[in-house]
Amino acid sequence: MDEQPTRSPVPAWMWIIGFVIIFVAAQFWLTDRFERPEQIPLSQVAQYLNNEEVESLEINGNVITVELTDGSQFRSVKESNDLLGNLSDLGVSAEVLRETTIRFQDNTAWQLLGNLIFTLGPILLLIWLFTRGFRQMQSGGNNIFGFGRSRAKNLNDGDRPTVTFDDVAGVQEAKEEVEEVVQFLREPEKFVQVGARIPKGVLMIGPPGTGKTLLARAIAGEAGVPFFHISGSEFVEMFVGVGASRVRDLFNKAKEHAPSIVFVDEIDAVGRQRGAGLGGGHDEREQTLNQILVEMDGFSNETNVIVIAATNRADVLDPALLRPGRFDRKVIVDLPDVTGREAILKVHARGKPLSKDISLNDIARLTAGFAGADLENLMNEAAIFAARRNNTIISMRDLQDAFDRVAMGPERRSRVISDEEKEVVAYHEAGHAVVAHFLPHALPVQKVTIIPRGRAGGYTLFLPEDRTVTSIEQFEDYIAMALGGRAAEEAFFGLVSTGASGDLRQVTQTARSMIMDYGMSKRMGLRSYGEQSGSVFLGRSMTYDRDYSEDTAKAIDEEIRAIIDHNYGRAREIVDKHRNKMVRLAEALIEHETLDRTQFEQLMGEAEEVDSNEFLPTGEL
Repeated sequence: MDEQPTRSPVPAWMWIIGFVIIFVAAQFWLTDRFERPEQIPLSQVAQYLNNEEVESLEINGNVITVELTDGSQFRSVKESNDLLGNLSDLGVSAEVLRETTIRFQDNTAWQLLGNLIFTLGPILLLIWLFTRGFRQMQSGGNNIFGFGRSRAKNLNDGDRPTVTFDDVAGVQEAKEEVEEVVQFLREPEKFVQVGARIPKGVLMIGPPGTGKTLLARAIAGEAGVPFFHISGSEFVEMFVGVGASRVRDLFNKAKEHAPSIVFVDEIDAVGRQRGAGLGGGHDEREQTLNQILVEMDGFSNETNVIVIAATNRADVLDPALLRPGRFDRKVIVDLPDVTGREAILKVHARGKPLSKDISLNDIARLTAGFAGADLENLMNEAAIFAARRNNTIISMRDLQDAFDRVAMGPERRSRVISDEEKEVVAYHEAGHAVVAHFLPHALPVQKVTIIPRGRAGGYTLFLPEDRTVTSIEQFEDYIAMALGGRAAEEAFFGLVSTGASGDLRQVTQTARSMIMDYGMSKRMGLRSYGEQSGSVFLGRSMTYDRDYSEDTAKAIDEEIRAIIDHNYGRAREIVDKHRNKMVRLAEALIEHETLDRTQFEQLMGEAEEVDSNEFLPTGEL
């Protein structure tokens, strides 16, 4: 028999408002205040009687209701219990009273009951509210009395996600690690017979968007045991001791349903290093972390509860939380390679009508550095572009536009620029593309455009590669390519603009890393310079500790400038040598605004080499 869905509890404030409305309505109804006849003095009643205009009299205690022959009603109040005496004093004869219909009602008991209700009702209502509140305090819940209870969501069979391990791609090694945990819960005998014990904790570490939470959803969908889900930020609130109380309650619930799984998302919110406070303050977060440490590996460690946590800030976690016995496994969920990106694209392409000319492998090669969430967003943006164009099939054009939107931002075709500025942007982007084309270690050009996107006035897109190591030649070619735009502006216009500001920041940081981190300078030797100091609040450097002298700092600055100047000279030499290609490419960009890889390579092959002195600057701002 199917279980009936549980109804959400009615908030206490709704009960209070409802009882107040009912109470006030009952009081008005019992006192006849909704439709009460007009009150007149008793002398007016006597006048109506003498004029034979009264149809009947209704007497209820000291209240008289008069009904006239025309159907109208009035009410009056007796001065004493002797009605006949009151009316006689007002000139009404006994014969008139005998001829008048008089009805008597006795509502003394009802009035007594109403007074009792109005007196004891508010008291009983307050008693009921306090009783209900304390009952909720004992059973937990999202209310003012239940803040010490865990808010973890227990996913039952009907609430489990439909995501399975088949929906997870691009992180094959991480998926195998967590699949083993599910297999242990399903077939524990297979592992117990060889003396293996169940891992107490699995920590998933990786950049944002790589699929850590998706893996947890797959575990919840695949595991046949109770699954408790909570965020790390839900443990700690303003009240001291609340976090530790919620941790105890969470693990007690998990032990009652053992074997079970507890998933803590963004555990860095509560698991940061202890002893990191400055200038006082409460240590509520540290108490919560201490309770987690005890629950995961205290004296009672045979709990049969697996804790799975996810974070993208493993560097700030407390060392006691990371040791074996608490988190036995650390699963790295990293950015996918080209094979993984293709598999992820296939997962998100399910149910989407793709054109036959679409090659997901080419899209995967183009999206180096994309996380799983980025690839999902890419496919969704492509579907949006197709729907916007009233197409029923997603084309390669839709995917290319979606990539540009995700990588660079939306087009700004409404932006109006002058012909001079358009020409400068065209030569700037042509400088990047041509310099990269003639450098042996630079990435191949995929696309060149002068259409503004996001904050860029134009951009040159390169076909990225999945690199785990980078050589000094690749770094220098990258610096020369990035400075190609500035070299083109000086070569063709004799001036410099602000368009190369972002390029200068990138090449400066690259040159600094080559010297200080990678030892790629003969002058500075094979050592690293500078040490990052751990932040007491954020777990990262607030300051950059200098472990070198002032003379060394001056030498580092000189070496950074030497690397940049040397590669700028290389870029300027290529621009001067291939001025005809620069002109052909810039003119094509001004005319067509966007050139793809095939069009760019065709222009590079058709342009003829000429002497650089034959060309003069094409214009000035």
